[in-house]
Amino acid sequence: MASSASLQRFLPPSPHAATSRRRPCPPGRARPLQSSTVSAPSSSSSSSTPAVSAERLEPRVEEREGGYWVLKEKHRTGLNPQEKVKLGKEPMSLFMEGGIRELAKMPLEEIEADKLSKEDIDVRLKWLGLFHRRKHQYGRFMMRLKLPNGVTTSEQTRYLASVIEAYGKEGCADVTTRQNWQIRGVTLPDVPAILDGLNAVGLTSLQSGMDNVRNPVGNPLAGIDPDEIVDTRPYTNLLSSFITGNFRGNPTVTNLPRKWNVCVIGSHDLYEHPHINDLAYMPAVKDGKLGFNLLVGGFISPKRWAEALPLDAWVPGDDIIPVCKAILEAYRDLGTRGNRQKTRMMWLIDELGMEVFRSEVEKRMPNGALERAAPEDLVDKKWQRRDYLGVHPQKQEGLSYVGLHVPVGRVQAADMFELARLADEYGSGELRLAVEQNIVIPNVKNGKVEALLAEPLLQKLSPQPSLLLKGLVACTGSQFCGQAIIETKQRALLVTSQVEKLVSVPRAVRMHWTGCPNSCAQVQVADIGFMGCLTKNSAGKVVEAADIFVGGRVGSDSHLADVYKKSVPCDEVAPIVADILVERFGAVRREREEDEE
Repeated sequence: MASSASLQRFLPPSPHAATSRRRPCPPGRARPLQSSTVSAPSSSSSSSTPAVSAERLEPRVEEREGGYWVLKEKHRTGLNPQEKVKLGKEPMSLFMEGGIRELAKMPLEEIEADKLSKEDIDVRLKWLGLFHRRKHQYGRFMMRLKLPNGVTTSEQTRYLASVIEAYGKEGCADVTTRQNWQIRGVTLPDVPAILDGLNAVGLTSLQSGMDNVRNPVGNPLAGIDPDEIVDTRPYTNLLSSFITGNFRGNPTVTNLPRKWNVCVIGSHDLYEHPHINDLAYMPAVKDGKLGFNLLVGGFISPKRWAEALPLDAWVPGDDIIPVCKAILEAYRDLGTRGNRQKTRMMWLIDELGMEVFRSEVEKRMPNGALERAAPEDLVDKKWQRRDYLGVHPQKQEGLSYVGLHVPVGRVQAADMFELARLADEYGSGELRLAVEQNIVIPNVKNGKVEALLAEPLLQKLSPQPSLLLKGLVACTGSQFCGQAIIETKQRALLVTSQVEKLVSVPRAVRMHWTGCPNSCAQVQVADIGFMGCLTKNSAGKVVEAADIFVGGRVGSDSHLADVYKKSVPCDEVAPIVADILVERFGAVRREREEDEE
């Protein structure tokens, strides 16, 4: 098990200190890193990489007063707009120097009249987990939390419910594809009080958006799964504490070239989706000691999606923070900051080659050394992924967990209050969120299961949804998101209902809907995915449509989906999906079923 002592070296001693063990540099000067011209084979798309010059391996950022990291002057050409916003004003100052409290007092008219404050509400507040819904909910914000491993309490759930309840029909909450909560309807004047309230119940929204490390994902059944490999909760908690500086802010890792995802694998089921994370810890034993092999570079973006690759590195459990810090610093120091479509970490790995990238990580380790990978990880490659929805026995005798399906991840305040009550009355006051946007109630005494299943809320959040609803995932869509091209949540439910009238399926089929090419709903890992776009229908009218993807797989034989058909008008999607289900998933058409009967 990871120890808290292993983390302390990597947390700032004060809210304004950098998270480095080295002495701070004078303002304007970067810490030197030894580098040389290196040539090495790449493990990514190309078989070899040209020699990498020493100049290319010089850090492009430098530490400034307050522990903030800033792009050096000579690297400030050809920047994307987001990088220019970061240079204009340090986003973390809104939190670490109390700027949010002053901003929250300003009328929107005054904010809009000033370039810096307008950038604050539209861009920099994302470092505090606040996303202005300028296009569809002007003056209101979505707030994204940090919820490591998706574990939350009834107290926390009640607090979040009370926040969205205050906003009436404008307020609601979503379970995200990173085991997280997002709450909607928040207004700027309320933000300081909400931040204080989050802190009081052990939550934070800090560093959950833009160029930051996103919520650390783990096994939703951690600690209760009879077949788990390792309990991921201590590791995801350590990662989240390091990333946020124990809720105080950690500017060492807040100026990345792009967002960055991390997960810790704890089950053979790979519920955590390691192949689409920038860093995935794969449990592995080396020299008789439990630790982790590392995968790096997995990501999904509008123009490219790539599966994570082996770093050929193993770390003991106590060293998950040092290696995470080293990888983040290598990415922060060396990543490019031009075209946003080419700034995820895999692009840097492609440029340098895996061995050069690995050497840059190694030189940033505390002792300058990084062990080679264990020969095998502990994940059973032949394991059949289990369904966690419904009632299942825990490793603790006499207890069960109950997995609930949350239709497209959306809940209202009343639902959250009820979930908190059920967690207290039937479980241990705990809830687990899953990347499929569902919720698990753990630690239910077997004698109470029948009563829990009879609760009215479970008519809405069913433990036994239909086979097509079971794997349905949808992003926010155009109802609230300004980047979404189409509405997703209600459409996903509608199309699924239409398809269920056309065919009967023999097993669950995972269908994901995303409103734009950013693919927040991860359509590339779905059996069938839908990516929003616009097209002209047969009458020549521009209508909402979807590119259809087929063939994504999760688990040890993971594979990212391919495009099946582009620009299908949304009202024509259902019969095409029915055809796909018959051709590839063994579905039977309803009229044939009736004929056979």
